[in-house]
Amino acid sequence: MKAGLLFALRTSTGLLLIIWGVLRVMSTDTAVRLSETYYSGMLSTEALILPLAYGQIILGALVILGLFRVIIYPLQALVLVGGAVAIWKFLADPLGLYLLTEETRKILFFPSTTVAVASLIIIAFKEYDAFSLDRMFSRR
Repeated sequence: MKAGLLFALRTSTGLLLIIWGVLRVMSTDTAVRLSETYYSGMLSTEALILPLAYGQIILGALVILGLFRVIIYPLQALVLVGGAVAIWKFLADPLGLYLLTEETRKILFFPSTTVAVASLIIIAFKEYDAFSLDRMFSRR
């Protein structure tokens, strides 16, 4: 059961990365606007948007497959935890009671905490990750 749940967790977090990457590829203007609005413009140049988007798609696919886990899982955690840290105000005050206002709050950002923790769980329970390609290749 643990292996199956880890596979489901890997699949859902990996698909999230793929979907975000595809959305950035399909609409670089939106990606730039989101970066400027929520991430202090750290990734707002179009020269960075596409390479990072394609990298995110590849990262998501490798997470789902369970390949190169020693590198890929921490990299996924860096992306997902880093993304959550960048929007910390929305996570610390999802209801807009003290850091934000009712107009500026973004309740739908709060699940970023779940995704960030999920990426850390995948690392912590890697030994039970029996359905990864890395594990399957090492059995031979």
